[in-house]
Amino acid sequence: MAQRRIGGAGGGSSKGSGGGSGGGSRRKSSAGVVAAGAVVAIMAASTGGGGAAGPAADVTGPDTRKTDGKRSARDGDLDDAFARLGKRVRSRVTRHDAECLGHSYKQVREFFAHTPCTGLDRLVLAVDDATGTAVVSVAWVTFPDRGRADRFKRLVDVPGTGDIRPLGSTALGLAEVTFTAAHYWSETRGASVTVAEAEPAAGSVDPGALDALAEVAAQLPRP
Repeated sequence: MAQRRIGGAGGGSSKGSGGGSGGGSRRKSSAGVVAAGAVVAIMAASTGGGGAAGPAADVTGPDTRKTDGKRSARDGDLDDAFARLGKRVRSRVTRHDAECLGHSYKQVREFFAHTPCTGLDRLVLAVDDATGTAVVSVAWVTFPDRGRADRFKRLVDVPGTGDIRPLGSTALGLAEVTFTAAHYWSETRGASVTVAEAEPAAGSVDPGALDALAEVAAQLPRP
């Protein structure tokens, strides 16, 4: 995902948290949505080799690995960002749309009906390690100005308000995955909001690892 970043100082949230330090948000965990299917571009992204993690993942603690992963993500190095968490990127799918209304639901859709976005980019990717596979969804929503972006973020971070529909995990060759927002992170940078979620797809994936995957993914620049 190139060296380009979504401009401006950011803030992130996890749904339902009211906003984390440094601006991030971890969000709601209400009714899940099954990942939607249509895609325009699929790129296999196997990094090769037997191990999923680089040396740093073997000798540092989880907080340091997450910090390093976020740094790599902001620099646009997707593969290294997840390798810092001990994960290997197996495949990815991206899509660009000019509008958001048709790719959202509930109050989020109502918001777009009177406050249109100017662009929507989505990514879904599969990452794995020796114990399991996870699916990560990222959406970049762009508005004409920071004020509208902030209003959107305040809405989407609240449980039960709806969401951007994620791309389909089936396009990655995996079984259908329902995104519940249990592992969620959002960031605002300039006039753009990034929303990321992670879910287990196969095997065993630690909930804390899923939280870290979402937080790191939310740092990625638009594809």
